[in-house]
Amino acid sequence: MTALSVAAALGGTLVGVIGFAMSYSTLAKVALSWGFSPDLAPWFPVGVDASIIAFLALDLYLIRKDTGWPLLRVAAHAMTGATIWFNASSQGAIGEDPVKAASHGVMPVLFVIGVEAARKLFIKKAKLEAGTHTDRIPLHRWILAPLATPKFYRRMRLNRVTSYPEMIKRQKELTAYEQWLRRKYKGDLSRATEDERLPMTMAAHGYTVTEALAMPEQQEREAELRAEEAERRRLEANTRRTVAQKRAEAEQLEADGDLEAVRAKVEGRTAEARAHARAQVSAAERAAELEEQALETAVLAEARARTAEADRKEAEEREAQAAADVRAAELEAQAAQKRRESEEADRVAAAETHAIETAKIAEARHRTAEADRAAAEMEKEAAETRKAAAEADRQRERELADTEAARADRQRASQAAVEAETRTAEARLRAAEIEQRAVEIEDAAKLSPRERAVRKVARLAVAAGLVTVGLGPNEIHPALCRVISIADVQRELAVSSTDTASKYRQEAAELLASGYRPE
Repeated sequence: MTALSVAAALGGTLVGVIGFAMSYSTLAKVALSWGFSPDLAPWFPVGVDASIIAFLALDLYLIRKDTGWPLLRVAAHAMTGATIWFNASSQGAIGEDPVKAASHGVMPVLFVIGVEAARKLFIKKAKLEAGTHTDRIPLHRWILAPLATPKFYRRMRLNRVTSYPEMIKRQKELTAYEQWLRRKYKGDLSRATEDERLPMTMAAHGYTVTEALAMPEQQEREAELRAEEAERRRLEANTRRTVAQKRAEAEQLEADGDLEAVRAKVEGRTAEARAHARAQVSAAERAAELEEQALETAVLAEARARTAEADRKEAEEREAQAAADVRAAELEAQAAQKRRESEEADRVAAAETHAIETAKIAEARHRTAEADRAAAEMEKEAAETRKAAAEADRQRERELADTEAARADRQRASQAAVEAETRTAEARLRAAEIEQRAVEIEDAAKLSPRERAVRKVARLAVAAGLVTVGLGPNEIHPALCRVISIADVQRELAVSSTDTASKYRQEAAELLASGYRPE
């Protein structure tokens, strides 16, 4: 095969080069006779032959990218016909010398035949790599079984069975199963149950005998999974509802606790203010009492001072009287002496009395000063009490403002949580609607379980945030693996094999790369 490949490549290249060289030489000369200028004549064969190569190469490239455009091949063949005609008619009319005309036109024909052979090989290789190559039904089967082969071909094409041996195997299994069923019921297939007749019923839809017989169990399992999923969603909804109720109750209790705390603080501060007020009133009453006592002491001192003044005046009068008596009774010396001694004694007594009264007045003034100082201290304590009460009021106002701000923050947080939960519920609802539409579309398209599973993995990836815009075919699979793990595939599709889950994920990436978008 290697030798054949090398020989074919070298031979095809050699034929193409020779054909291109001959065509160039012939058309460059004849272009001058057709009215082309000497500057443009050499480019005429290049434009004609290069267009053939360009169209065929572009056709093969688009086929490799699975976006073939038949117009390119038609254009290439048209240009090939044109170059054959130009070469054949370059030496004159074709009918005058057909041999000469054929000798000039045969090389382009050989070149196109070689390119077509390469194109066919390339297309088959691309289909084999992509898994889309379909075997042809041999001609002898059409001849030997002309009535059964069209049905066979129809089932093979409609069910996308690309392998002819695989289709033969399915047909044999179905025939063997039908014969076994006839033996079981002694040729009366009407006695067989609906489940037993499923392989014959579902064969037209591409199911094998094994897949058809496993369908009831699989459908029951899928029904159980759907029921379990519905129950799980119901329990999740109940849980979310219970959590929301508990959260609301907790917030209510928290708000009640905050209210009680604020009420206790207000009551405590009110009691403290009342105590301060009572203290101020007591201090004022004590100050008034001391002031009254000081006033009484001052009045008493003043009365005593007036008494002492009266006694002094009386003593002076007596002294004057004694002096008069002394002057009047100068003759009575003894009596006068006695009266002088008596007056002296009176003066001593008056002086002692005056000294005692002066000490009492000083003591009274000292007590008054002490009372004034105590009143000033009480006034200072009252001022400090008023200052503490004002500071407590300001602290209370700040705490009330902080409490209001905290309550507003909690309300905003609660509202944000409710909005986030609402958005989550809406996203889940949209995902459920998309899933429902996808299931309906798949049911309408009668897809196989594997195709349904692959599409479900693709939808999970898109729902998980996969963005395929701007990604190449080889970049989608790594991006899908980052958002969907094998464990997620196993959980969502209820498969235990990691290899099966990995294959589902690979096929989902290929499906997205081919343009599939969940709607």
